[in-house]
Amino acid sequence: MVITSKELRNKWIRFYEGKGHTDIGAVSLIGDGTTGVMFNVAGMQPLMPYLLGKKHPAGTRLCNVQGCVRTVDIESVGDASHFTFFEMMGNWSLGDYFKKEKTAWTFELLTEVFGLDKDLICSTVFEGNESAPRDEETAGFLKGLGIKPGHVFYLPKSDNWWELEGTVGTPCGPDNEWFYPIDGKEGRFPEDYVEIGNDVYMQYQKLEGNRYVPLENKNVDTGFGLDRMLLFLNGLDDGYKTDLFSGVIAYLEGESGKKYDEDAEARKAMRIIADHTRTTVMLIGDVNGILPSNTGAGYILRRLMRRAIRYCRKLGVPSEVMCGAAKIFIGEVYDEAYPLLKEKEEYILDEIRKEASRFETTLAQGMKEFDKCVNGIARKNAFMTQSNPDYVPETVIGGKQAFRLYDTYGFPLELTEELAAEQGYGVDKDGFDAAFKEHQEKSKATVHAGEFKGGLESHSDMAVKYHTATHLLNAALKAVCSSDINQKGSNITDERMRFDFNFPRPLTEEEIRAVEALVNEKIAEDLPVVYREMSLQEARDGQFVGVFDSKYGDVVKTYSIGEFSKEMCGGPHVEHTGVLGHFRIVKEQSSSAGVRRIKAVLE
Repeated sequence: MVITSKELRNKWIRFYEGKGHTDIGAVSLIGDGTTGVMFNVAGMQPLMPYLLGKKHPAGTRLCNVQGCVRTVDIESVGDASHFTFFEMMGNWSLGDYFKKEKTAWTFELLTEVFGLDKDLICSTVFEGNESAPRDEETAGFLKGLGIKPGHVFYLPKSDNWWELEGTVGTPCGPDNEWFYPIDGKEGRFPEDYVEIGNDVYMQYQKLEGNRYVPLENKNVDTGFGLDRMLLFLNGLDDGYKTDLFSGVIAYLEGESGKKYDEDAEARKAMRIIADHTRTTVMLIGDVNGILPSNTGAGYILRRLMRRAIRYCRKLGVPSEVMCGAAKIFIGEVYDEAYPLLKEKEEYILDEIRKEASRFETTLAQGMKEFDKCVNGIARKNAFMTQSNPDYVPETVIGGKQAFRLYDTYGFPLELTEELAAEQGYGVDKDGFDAAFKEHQEKSKATVHAGEFKGGLESHSDMAVKYHTATHLLNAALKAVCSSDINQKGSNITDERMRFDFNFPRPLTEEEIRAVEALVNEKIAEDLPVVYREMSLQEARDGQFVGVFDSKYGDVVKTYSIGEFSKEMCGGPHVEHTGVLGHFRIVKEQSSSAGVRRIKAVLE
């Protein structure tokens, strides 16, 4: 049968509403911290309190289609079946019906609603172990419905037991998985079959030490993947050919001039861009939406977005195509299921553009350095092999080199590992960790010795933030008041910053507010602060700002904050402006003839 994603959602909900279930809708993708996971990774996760005995306001029979995010195998996205965002079609019994009713309803849904042949359906049940007995009860119900006895298989806990990994106190139990032949013909199980969903019978609660105790109420948790079911029902073998992605893939074909079915590298890139853009839209547009950052869930989002941006480059299209793809997801694919996305469309698109802008410069610079690193290893291997037949070629990028990519160019270790793997290399992770630790220790020692200048009275985290803010203030003053403005001095403590600059008159109230707003805008953009050493001439040619020329040698240290600020400076600075907080000008006054002074705080 041919079925669209919207039709599939509706058929699922209507069927279970017909069995007395209430559609409870979807909840936020962002984990609330109660289960120890960052995102909702399963449809049942938000229902844990009720599966453990709490009364649900909607009753004991529930159903929905719940979005989920799983990122443990990001690197696998690019094949035909992996996604970071997906939807689970679920229904639940909270101490109401159990195995007899559930097996019958799943069988009815598959055979009567979706038209599957009962003689081809296979099903698996728990074979039993020291924690729980063999599930003969479920097997009996399945055979009674008409499933061939030879099509019911008993499998171990690794196959037919469901629990949320890494959590304690959560409900769990044996499950009954449903399978159908990939090509619709009788074949060997499991080689020729695909799993289309499962019914979990939550009879137990997992405790510390892998102990299990019976739950007071026996519950049912059904999970059928919408993406997988859609693929299967339409007779496809590529998840990116369903209507969830087909519009975006066609758009990427048009933008790139490459054909999805004719170019393996382009196909992989299109899949990654499509998947990661979809997840980006869902996470930013969520009711508890997040933004890319360097910590927690925001770091995962940033990693996804930057991986998509990198594959835009590989596909030969600008990162702006992420916005084009996002519009298709928002306006065509998920307009009915997730109306909040439409309300937040401009906000979502704006945040995608900001992150793309932040990463483009960093990526271009870092890729040059990465290529130097790989080419250096290749040259060394070629030279050594010629002079020594027994030489074993190097296949690993050194930890210090990987750390330089991280520290100077903002490359997460995972990005370097992925780039290296594409070239047939590994990365010395232990060496990276050691270099990172050494850097931290040197930084602490330098701060303790008072070697940093730049007007800092202390070298605390707060003082470092204020030092970075002086760069933003300097650039904002140039943009708002005069390009001829230059720093004439500064003084920084843990409580405030003082910044002196040349200007012939007091700033107007409008100018003060405009400068303040521009600094806060750049903080909100979370711009990368990139450190580089270069020749003095190179710095001048690159229009880096330097005031005290006599202090500079032939090689200078520079810091650029996106494209907004470029200064020669000894440091220290934060890595990204987003950590600075809110910037507020407290006072603007005269310092001396032709020199003004601003006092400001970060809140």
